[in-house]
Amino acid sequence: MLSHAPWRTHATPARSGDASGGRRLPWRVPAVATARQHWLLSALLAAGVALRVLAVAAYHPALIYVDTLKYLYGAYPGAEPLGYTVVLKVILLAGDLGTVAVIQHLLGLAMAITLYAVLLRRGVARWLAAVAAAPVLLDAYQLQMEQTIMPDAWFEAMIVAGLAVLLWRPAVTMRFAVAAGLILGSSATIKQLGELLILPAVVYLLAAGGGLRRAIGPSAALCLAFAVPVLGYCSVSYARTGHFWLAHGQSHAGRLAAAADCATLKLPAAVRPLCPAPAEQAQGPDWLEHSGQSPLYATVVPAGTRGRLISELDSAVESQQPGRVAVSIAEDSLRLFGLTRTPALWVTPISRWQFQASYPTYPPWISICPAGHLSAQDCLAEQHALQKRVAPVSDMLLRPGGTIVVGVQRQAFGMFHAATLRPSYGGQAQVNRPVAAFLRAYQLDGGYTPGPLLALFALAGLAGSLLAAFPRAPGPRSRGLALACLLFTGTAAVVLLAPDVYEFSWRYQLPAVVTLVPAGVLGIGAAASLRRHQADLGKNLFGRPRVRPEPGGDPGGER
Repeated sequence: MLSHAPWRTHATPARSGDASGGRRLPWRVPAVATARQHWLLSALLAAGVALRVLAVAAYHPALIYVDTLKYLYGAYPGAEPLGYTVVLKVILLAGDLGTVAVIQHLLGLAMAITLYAVLLRRGVARWLAAVAAAPVLLDAYQLQMEQTIMPDAWFEAMIVAGLAVLLWRPAVTMRFAVAAGLILGSSATIKQLGELLILPAVVYLLAAGGGLRRAIGPSAALCLAFAVPVLGYCSVSYARTGHFWLAHGQSHAGRLAAAADCATLKLPAAVRPLCPAPAEQAQGPDWLEHSGQSPLYATVVPAGTRGRLISELDSAVESQQPGRVAVSIAEDSLRLFGLTRTPALWVTPISRWQFQASYPTYPPWISICPAGHLSAQDCLAEQHALQKRVAPVSDMLLRPGGTIVVGVQRQAFGMFHAATLRPSYGGQAQVNRPVAAFLRAYQLDGGYTPGPLLALFALAGLAGSLLAAFPRAPGPRSRGLALACLLFTGTAAVVLLAPDVYEFSWRYQLPAVVTLVPAGVLGIGAAASLRRHQADLGKNLFGRPRVRPEPGGDPGGER
């Protein structure tokens, strides 16, 4: 049986022939012994470190995305919680955007080690726990996001930290419940989706508490602690903006408009022009929701009525065609399990989350201009015009390097105010082409967690979670694994399915590597433990006594 202290190692007595005279040789230190004991994780960690070093070397100062401007320049105020802005301000006091990327890569390594340690403490075999850590270390989409100035790596890290605290001991004490609640609640200040993490955490505590009376205390402590950072943030927001919120509520107008059958939908005459044509629907929910060319925003309507008209369209689709909306969401939720990851017009371009051979740009938000060639505003206009001529479908232009020019919108579809990236953020864009080309080839040629494998992990997670519903059937070890599986599977369902209600993006599927994969591994471990437990009791997997033939007899014949 595995020890509950997986990192504990013991000194190896020196051999009689050691030149040290019986003392431990210098290289026989606990760290080396630990690495040898956990050799598979050590090998995966070495590969993960190497890939992250390459990512840092490939792109300077870091990768910048459209939404990065929300956190660096306050673009689209209220669109997202500003917890990540606070993180950036603290790090940028002593470093630049490259420093942020390095810290995010360290978070990725820490997440892998934490998952491995938690799974070992729950009784998972070492090789299987290493399998759970591998996607975090080796998935190129995870690497690319860590190199990008975005809050996703921090959000993942807070999920892993919160779940690790809940699972660190067989029984969750009040102190650990409070700690987990504070961590998970703070995740909502990084990404608003964190508001939903309270649901699987409470379900886990109720299932693992050994009865309602014993579980109610830790559950209440978790909920109260969870509310502290959320309410604290909302209070600060109210004092500064007059709005008691984490951020604007996520709109699902794009999803509903994309799913609607406008030919049969009954709409008021004023609303019908907003319902998109099939060619426009083919652009997908993200385009319909955020593009100025979408009929939701390009259609001329009386001043002050657009919000009401869009709301009427949403209500009509929800009430008259709920089946079409449900099918649309279900189809997108299954994309994660596809055999390949290929571009599709319907979804947000996957190229945004892929390494590029040159520095990626998104005119007019992010442009690259030769130093001293044009003013920031002229450069932005030139790049935006060039994009329209040569890349009408993709929103990405590639340049080897130069001055980074950002175009900041203070409100949706407003004017772009151009400025060069602040020098303190890291200076000009620079790309190491050979290294960037290697990372791109690695990512496109299979350097990610395959969809069918994620599907197997999802099924294993669901099966393992079902075992938690039968507290008297499995043994204590099997039940512990099943309960941990329930927590990870519930968290995966929340963080992966909830965004699909609004729109599908490969970025939103990234938390699968820290939730769905461990859930599947725990499910496999629970099933294996249950099988061994039932075998020891002389029962089958359904808890029924096994039929053993009498010596010399035929178990299938008459006696």
